Amino acid sequence: MINFVAIINSYYTSILFVFNLILFIIPVLLAVALLTLLERKTLGYMQFRKGPNLVGPLGLLQPFADGMKLFIKENFKPSSSTPIIFILAPPIFFFLSILLWSVAPISSSGLNFTLSLLFVITFSSLSVYSILGAGWASNSKYALLGAIRAVAQTVSYEVSFGLILLPLIFYVGGWGLSNFLFVQSLGIWIIVPCFPLFIMWFISSLAETNRTPFDLAEGESELVSGYNVEYAGAPFALFFIGEYANIIFINLLTAILFLGVVNQSFFLITIITTTIKALFLVFVFLWVRASFPRIRYDQLMALMWKAFLPLTISLLITYFLIVIVLNIIPPHY
Repeated sequence: MINFVAIINSYYTSILFVFNLILFIIPVLLAVALLTLLERKTLGYMQFRKGPNLVGPLGLLQPFADGMKLFIKENFKPSSSTPIIFILAPPIFFFLSILLWSVAPISSSGLNFTLSLLFVITFSSLSVYSILGAGWASNSKYALLGAIRAVAQTVSYEVSFGLILLPLIFYVGGWGLSNFLFVQSLGIWIIVPCFPLFIMWFISSLAETNRTPFDLAEGESELVSGYNVEYAGAPFALFFIGEYANIIFINLLTAILFLGVVNQSFFLITIITTTIKALFLVFVFLWVRASFPRIRYDQLMALMWKAFLPLTISLLITYFLIVIVLNIIPPHY
C-alpha cells in the first residue's frame, strides 16, 4: 500500500528546501552588488575622485544597472571553442560559490553538519575545474594561460590553507564552524595565540580569491582579462558574482575562525558583531588593492613554497607540542 502521507511529506520537505535555498541566494546576490559599489567608491575616494554617483542617489543603483546590462547583453561564443564545457563552466563556478554559503553557521543555513570546515576546504578547491574548463574550452592562448595560472595559484595556496587550519582544529577539537564560535565565546579570540597563522591566512585568502596583489590570473596588462577573456554577458556576470561571493564568504570565515564572539547567548548580537568584523576585513581587501601593485608570478610561488610552507609546518609542530604534549585541553571539553 502506498503511503501517501510519506510522499506528501517528502515533497513538502523538498519544496521547503528549494524555497529556503532561493531565499538564501537573494541576500548573497544583494551583498555582492553592494560590495561592487563599496569597492568602486573606496577606490574612488582613495584616488581623489567620486566613483559612481549618477545612477540613483549617491550611485546606489549603479551595480543593479550594471547587472541588468550584463544579463540582457548579447552572448558571444567563439567559433573554435568547445561548446559544452564553455557553456557549463560559468554556472558551475557560480553554483560552487553559492554552495559554500550553505554551511555558514547561521540559524537557517542550508546544511548543518559537524565537518563544515572540511566541506569548505574541499568545495572551495573545486572551482579550479570550472576555471580550467573555461580557459581550455575558449581555445584562446590568453584564456588558457590565465586558467593555468589560476590553477597553479589555487592548488599552491590550498596547501597553505590546510596547514594553517590544523593547529586551530587541534585547539578547538573539531571541524565544525560552530565549535570555533563556542570556544572563543568562553575564552580569548584565536587571533591572540595564533597571530602568525592569521597573517598567513589573510595573505593566502587574498591569493585564493585572486585579489590584488595576487590577481595574476586576471592580469590585464599581459593577459587581456585572463581565463574569462572570451566571455560576455550573463556567463561573465556569473564568474563576476562568484568571485565576489567568495570574497565575502572567505572574510566571514576569517571572522569566525580568528575573531570569534564575546558571548554567544544573544544570537542577534553575534550576527551583528560577526558582520561588522567581516565588513572590516572586506574593507582591508579593498585597501590592499588601492595600495599595492601586482607582484610577479615567480614571487607569488616563492612566497608559498619557500616562505609559507616551511613556516606553517614549523608552527604546526609547535602548536601540536603545546596542545598535546603539555595537555592543554580545549575549553569545551
